[in-house]
Amino acid sequence: MRGKAWIFGDSISTDLIDPGRYYHLRSNMPELAKHTLEDADPDFAPNVQRSDFVVAGQNFGLGSSREHAPAIIKLCGVGAVLAKSFARIFFRNAINVGLPAIQCDTGRIEAGDQLEVSLEDGVVRNLTKGFELTFEPWPEAMRNILADGGLAEHVIRHGDLKM
Repeated sequence: MRGKAWIFGDSISTDLIDPGRYYHLRSNMPELAKHTLEDADPDFAPNVQRSDFVVAGQNFGLGSSREHAPAIIKLCGVGAVLAKSFARIFFRNAINVGLPAIQCDTGRIEAGDQLEVSLEDGVVRNLTKGFELTFEPWPEAMRNILADGGLAEHVIRHGDLKM
């Protein structure tokens, strides 16, 4: 995966990702995705490019269990979310919808940096600044779930949780 970094701070809640005032759009995911993270950065949804990265600090995705939150981030074309830590329910929902959620030290990444990420090797390369960050490489089973588009698609494709 390769793309540009979009920087967000600590404690980005599911309400910042998926504003509750757009509840009526939950049956129209492409329309809902147009409002992704708009309260944190109004320029994000209209300008994010396929394979760009959401980069955040501590506790990304805290709050209520809105499975729509990682789903609309993925619909925006984001390649992965990188954060110092994730709320557990957001992390689980992200994997379930096929959005990589990578825990690593994001403190040196700045807005607009070009990044390259390898889940298999556990490496984030900052191509703009010339440094690497490491994270625990993802097991093949997790990479297979992501490659299939998420947990439901993986089960549909394989008939069960074959990893």
